Order: sequence, then structure tokens, then C-alpha cells
Amino acid sequence: MRNDKISKSIAVILAIAGVSACNPIQEQSSNASASSVLTVVPADFEADIDGDSVKLYTLTNGTAVAAISNYGARVISLHVPDKNGNLVDVVLGYKDLAAYRQSGEGFYGAIVGRYGNRIAKGQFELEGQQYQLELNDGPNTLHGGTNGFFGKVWEVQHVTDSSLALQYVSPDGDAGYPGKLEATVTYTLTSDNGLDIAYRATTDKATVVNLTNHAYFNLSGEGDSTILDHLLTIRADGYTPVDETLIPTGEIAQVENTPFDFRQPTAIGARIDTADAQLLLGKGYDHNFVLKKDAGLQLVATVESPKTGIVMDILTEEPGLQFYSGNFMDNVQHAKGGKTYNYRSAFCLETQHFPDAPNQPEFPSTVLDPGSEYKTRTVYRFR
Repeated sequence: MRNDKISKSIAVILAIAGVSACNPIQEQSSNASASSVLTVVPADFEADIDGDSVKLYTLTNGTAVAAISNYGARVISLHVPDKNGNLVDVVLGYKDLAAYRQSGEGFYGAIVGRYGNRIAKGQFELEGQQYQLELNDGPNTLHGGTNGFFGKVWEVQHVTDSSLALQYVSPDGDAGYPGKLEATVTYTLTSDNGLDIAYRATTDKATVVNLTNHAYFNLSGEGDSTILDHLLTIRADGYTPVDETLIPTGEIAQVENTPFDFRQPTAIGARIDTADAQLLLGKGYDHNFVLKKDAGLQLVATVESPKTGIVMDILTEEPGLQFYSGNFMDNVQHAKGGKTYNYRSAFCLETQHFPDAPNQPEFPSTVLDPGSEYKTRTVYRFR
């Protein structure tokens, strides 16, 4: 009965979209329930940007449904079943493409790069040459700069019912980064309800690369007022403390006896307002955790909503995980379904190499050389 209910819900979503799962959404449905079930109007995500076509694509594995735009390779929505078999959209986002293109939007659902997270003063040296990047976070570069991958139209390489491959070719000097970088991201909804994100990139000149997805999650449903009640587990004994501009100091501090100890399931809000110097700098959690793992794809974190019973496992090949607790969210307008997103109503768990690694020789290297391939995977799995 429960599986039948889920299947019917998916059928309704795809019928409202007006397409089979493997095709781009091209027509706005007149069905009055579209906004409440799909959470976006598909036609609002169609545009021509500088000669490139933007569309919304739906993926399904028969249980979950994802909507992805090739603008910024963004996850627009992700419906997964709750404890009662009802589909819940657990990813925050805007109501239309225009809102995603507004100045200062928060990278909602995007692939960020070339370098996810921060680089101090937007500067690094590589092979004896100094590079200056675009500054878009005070004195630093964040998520690739003003012209990062989040604002690019990605080319669709391949699409099936459950998978979508997108490519962006970043020219030499793009946002200040050296080398022509060919990046591919493949989203797949797996049979065990995982959103599998596979990243690949090659370059013709030595460069730095650190790609990640910047989805904002609320497992009680996007638009729910808080994530402070979510139970979080992170398999990490250490984290990287930051300075007043949120650049790592180079130290790896132990989480034991600190508010950063999530080795056992702990409510996100349990210690978030502790008078801890690092929490005060980040206005909450906005820190990179040093994952306790071996090479390869492994479970590194788990989050659970006590309201819906939805559990999200994170598996990754990356050495770090940025935990952001929505500290800078404030009256976010133009959200899906006409909602407004407020303070700490979402969290991000971004798998990554460490922030500012190009300037921190003790951190794992993010240098990609010609002839080598950047290749990594992360899975957000729901149960």
C-alpha cells in the first residue's frame, strides 16, 4: 500500500510536469495543484541566456523525483518519501529562473566552482605564477567568484529517466583561474534513493579545482521554519578553525569537548548558541570538518528530521565536509510556492577538499595537472 501511494504521487508530479521523466519540461500545466505538488511552475525555468537554452529536467527512480536545471547545474527540488509514504520536497530553492539570477542569491542547489568554498584574498601561486581571482566575499573569493559555475548554462550531454549529465567548458582565465577546464557533472537517482553526484574534469594547464553541490536541505520539508531540531552525525575527529573572514587558520582542531563534536547524533541547535569563539565568528556553524575515512566512497554523515522521519546519509570520496547552519539566511524572498525562507531554516553539508587549500600546503592538494583527471563522487541517500 505504501509503495502504491508513492508511485501514485510520482505519477501526479510527472503528469503535472506534462512529460515523461527523461525529457526536459517544456510546457506549463494548467493543473491548479501544480504549485503544491511540484513546488515550481516548469515554464518559469525556460529561457534563452546569451544564445544558450535553459530548461528544467525531471529524474525519477520510481520512488523519488528530482528536478534539475542546466542553469548552474542546480537541484531545484527533490521529493523523497517520509515515514508515512508521502513525498516531501527537502531542497530549498526559488520559484523561477529569474530569482536564481538575482544578484546576491545564495548559490541555492548549484554546482559551485572552479573552487568551492573560500580562497584567501582571492590569490594563490601555482608553478611560480601568482593568480588573482574575483573577490565576492569581502576580501576573499567564495565559490568561484562573481562569475562562478553557479551562473553558467551547462550543456546537456546525456539524459535518461534517472540520470542527467551536464558539461561546462571554462576557458583559460575564466574568473581569474588558469587553464581551459572541461567539467562534467552527472546526477543519478539510484535504486536505493540516493542522489548520486559524479564529478569529472580535465585541464590543459595546471589549475586548482574543488567542485561541490550547494543544496540547502530541510528534511521536514522546504519552507519549514527550522533545522535546529534535526539530529546530525558527522564522522570527524577534527575541524579547521577559521579567522574573522572565515579563512582556515591552518590548524586542525579536535572536536572533543567542543560544540563541534557530532560524532554521536546531536540536535543541530543543541550547542549552536554557545559562547564559543568559532561559533561567534561564523554566527553558527560554517566550518570544514576533517572526515575520518579511508580512500573511496564512504558514509561520513547522517541527518534525521524528527517531524517527517526522513533520514539522509551522505557518502563521499572527499576528505572534507562543510557544515553550514543557515546563519546568514534572512527573509529570503521569491522562494518556491510563494514562501519566505528565514534564519536557520536550512542546512548545507558540502563535500569538498578544504577551504583555501591552494594557500595551505598542509591541506590535501587541489591542483589538477594536464593529463590527469579530477574525479570524485558524493551521494545523498534517503531512507
